[in-house]
Amino acid sequence: MATDSEAGGLSFHPMDQFIVSRLFCSDNAETAINECTTNIAWYEITNMTVWLALSVLAVFALLVLGTRKRGVVPSRTQSVAELAYGFIHKMVEDVCGREGLKYFPYIMTLFMFIVMANFLALIPMSFSPTSQFAVTGVLAIAVFVTVIVLGFVKNGVGFLGLFWLTAAPLVMRPILAVIEFILFWMRPVSHAVRLGGAILAGHALLKVFAGFAQITPAAPLAIFGVVSIYALEVLVAAIQAYVFTILTCVYLKDALHPHH
Repeated sequence: MATDSEAGGLSFHPMDQFIVSRLFCSDNAETAINECTTNIAWYEITNMTVWLALSVLAVFALLVLGTRKRGVVPSRTQSVAELAYGFIHKMVEDVCGREGLKYFPYIMTLFMFIVMANFLALIPMSFSPTSQFAVTGVLAIAVFVTVIVLGFVKNGVGFLGLFWLTAAPLVMRPILAVIEFILFWMRPVSHAVRLGGAILAGHALLKVFAGFAQITPAAPLAIFGVVSIYALEVLVAAIQAYVFTILTCVYLKDALHPHH
């Protein structure tokens, strides 16, 4: 992270933590980086593969194993699972209405996967899948395609009413329709970049302060910065999962009620 450079100073590489690499590769110091990070086949196990799997296992452990006894007096794990369930259920009902509750399992799955991936990425020496735009992009595109398909299935051509703002003056409606159409197609981009950018920026900043902590005179201040940013990242991990989920609910509401 922080190494002596040829000029005698310190060289920081905070972005190295986001490099996707093979889990098993050559130990040759001169060629390891290239061999581990280039020409990765789809079937090869990488650091991202491992942490994606751990995120799924964490969700399974909380929602399935943690609630298998279903006691009248819930355990701590069951309490956390029930709180998450109730929180997302209320969110879907409030934003989408009772009609949207049939899509609750999908939204709950999205939230739990993202929040688990975000929190697991706060473990030292871990890897953050949600910092990769390939991951957040797939999640965002899946939401986008779901909304389009559902919108046309439920409303037919009436789904296009989403772009026709009847509350606006008639002369402005064609212009606003074009703007709304462009903004609609930008949704998956903003959806993916918001989540990935926030996680990437926070983890990079953590690495920078951790690197400064190796400089003796600045160590106390840098350590305080690491602690402060880490606490902020805990909030960001939960907030970004919430933001991604509630925006999914908003987009789903547009598919169910395009004229509202």
